[in-house]
Amino acid sequence: MHWHDAIERVEGSTIIIDMLRLLFLLCWTPLLFAQADEIRTVLKNSQAAWNRGDLTAFASDYEDSPETTFIGREITRGGTEAILERYRRSYPNRDAMGTLAFSELEIRTLAPTVALATGKYELKRAAAAGGDTSGRFTLIFRKSAAGWKIIHDHTS
Repeated sequence: MHWHDAIERVEGSTIIIDMLRLLFLLCWTPLLFAQADEIRTVLKNSQAAWNRGDLTAFASDYEDSPETTFIGREITRGGTEAILERYRRSYPNRDAMGTLAFSELEIRTLAPTVALATGKYELKRAAAAGGDTSGRFTLIFRKSAAGWKIIHDHTS
């Protein structure tokens, strides 16, 4: 084999690899957009549950697993019941809950069943109920038979 034959084989391999990359991208792109849309829907429904005062529905967006974590001023570990109790302590009535709005959402797929969502939250409420507040959040979602669920929430 001459050196130019080896170069042609390498160039041919590069073309095949590039074609495989393109095929992979074309096949996965619709899935990635679908995942982002599904997670945006979860967050939209979560916001709506909060705004109607339904903490049980809001907490149901978390995976019911002992490994599920919420990190804020304190760390909460456990399933939906632990998360629900945390929210009930922090927001004991409808006035304390106020009105929630999410914005600046960015969703990145990390794997076919794992995604990262970041964004901003704003909570509007009367001064007597704690006043307005806002901050940032990072959520890690995992998809299972139950749909997309939050497995880790870091809100500040």
